[in-house]
Amino acid sequence: MLLDDWHLTQDVDDFLTQAGDFLSSRAALHNTPLTDIEKLRIQRATDHDGHGAVFGRLESQSEIRAIFYLTLRGRLGLTPLSVAETDTLAAHLAGLGYSPAHVIADRDTAGAFAESWQQHTGAAPEGFWRTHLYRLGTLTPPQPRPKGQGRLTDGKDREQVVRWCREFCVDVGEQRSIDLIDAGAWDDSRFGDRHFTFWETQDGAPVSMAAATSVIGGMVRIDPVYTPAHLRGCGYAGAVTVEASRGALASGATDVVLFTDPDNPTSNALYQRIGYVHVADFAGYKFSYGAPEAG
Repeated sequence: MLLDDWHLTQDVDDFLTQAGDFLSSRAALHNTPLTDIEKLRIQRATDHDGHGAVFGRLESQSEIRAIFYLTLRGRLGLTPLSVAETDTLAAHLAGLGYSPAHVIADRDTAGAFAESWQQHTGAAPEGFWRTHLYRLGTLTPPQPRPKGQGRLTDGKDREQVVRWCREFCVDVGEQRSIDLIDAGAWDDSRFGDRHFTFWETQDGAPVSMAAATSVIGGMVRIDPVYTPAHLRGCGYAGAVTVEASRGALASGATDVVLFTDPDNPTSNALYQRIGYVHVADFAGYKFSYGAPEAG
């Protein structure tokens, strides 16, 4: 694999012109790059921190085989690569002086890159994220269906949505999102551009929540799904996920996906019951570069 096969740019619009069809061709597998890069495009257009990101595409015989993106905050995202390709990319990025804070990709690609990055830079990798990726097959509402109904949220629900998103982040240990919410930077958090659905009881009390991204490349990701602890076990999470999934299909999505915690058999079983099918496993590694020696 030649270094010249990787084409790098900081122009997100040019990158999407070249690589947009490739990303959409496997929209479920590429769901994170699709949403991350779209957010970077919007941030650049509004003069936020979309500037400074770098994008790369791997070409062979004029055909794109893979892409990467590296944000100003150090988030490195990859589409699937072979071991040889990850090693070549790691050497290339190290030679250019880049220092990603972490990498996220499918499990094999992330693991291979983390190993190569340590070999090329000495940076120690530490796993911080493991997840299953599911794609919606045939939507199957749960039976019995809990009493109540789904409802898209509006402006008057903002306080409830923000509170529940923060509670979700506490549950999963997502400190950066907690910090942004506490600082009043809701729009800069990963929830700021989501569309939220509540499941409400018959008297109109919200009991569960699911969010969805906008349609990007034919894909919608359901994330997060949250039910307060004292309301769990009543079927609300399944019902609200079905409502959010149905809304995604109605908006034109051809691929509706979600991530699950591999260590939570309850949620994995739930999503399979309502029609989601396991696609792949993903992982994330953060890098510790160490402090320079004194003297």
